[in-house]
Amino acid sequence: MDLDLRKVRYFVAVAELLHFGRAAEQLHIAQPVLSRQIRALEKDLDATLFERDSHGVTLTAAGRQLLDDGRTLLASANATRRRVQRAAHGPHRLVVGFRAGVVITPALRAFGAARPEAEVKARRVEWDDQEQLILDGTVDLAYLRRPIREQGLTLLPLFTEPRVAMLPADHRLAGKPDLVLAGLDGETWLRYLNPNPDPDDVPIRSIEEKFENVASGAGITLVPVSVAEQYSRPDITYVPVTDAEPDEVILAWETARRSPLVTAFVRAAQGLEGQGSEGQGVEGLG
Repeated sequence: MDLDLRKVRYFVAVAELLHFGRAAEQLHIAQPVLSRQIRALEKDLDATLFERDSHGVTLTAAGRQLLDDGRTLLASANATRRRVQRAAHGPHRLVVGFRAGVVITPALRAFGAARPEAEVKARRVEWDDQEQLILDGTVDLAYLRRPIREQGLTLLPLFTEPRVAMLPADHRLAGKPDLVLAGLDGETWLRYLNPNPDPDDVPIRSIEEKFENVASGAGITLVPVSVAEQYSRPDITYVPVTDAEPDEVILAWETARRSPLVTAFVRAAQGLEGQGSEGQGVEGLG
């Protein structure tokens, strides 16, 4: 029997919320309808996906497996829809994602010279959506930074660059020529994702949010040197951290994707290898 994507979508909503009522509200359907669809999916798969008791809902081993695969399946279906719609409006369009600080203009120009008939656009991605935007077809490929959820993606390492401490301008270490990590012991580090979030948690996503949190004294963080070179504020300073693990920039695209435009862009990016930010300094960026 073919797997029903609608049922999979319903399942993922329940699996992520572990609550049939809230999932039904999110899906804009009645809870009894949702419960029937989940039971039908379990019958289709001949597997129990949820353990239900008076304390709530938990995933079985089969449910955890379907959650992993189902997210990828739904993302692939969404990507197919977006690519078909994009092709209907013109077959030569490419959207390239990039993280803050990564300069992709040379690659865009090299790709444009190789494929002058193609329309190419750039879109910034953030740490918490960088993989999903590739898998769901919002972008065709993207320049990512680690950590990366690699499932379903092909990764091409391009270059590394040093990382620097982002500090308030009046910080006790501001103005130092360089630091080591041990010198930052006792500092409050910004947390981007709480492993046990509550509903009121607001994750730090963008460079602008990092500025506000660091400048207000909420904490400090490390950023790639390219970010320091491109973003500056008078209430923020940057200091090199000589023993910090370098940041790695990686070009990624969907493994299952077969696209001449993606292939052409990868070749253009590879032709520029070695022109990254490795070895750049931060003089005058404080």
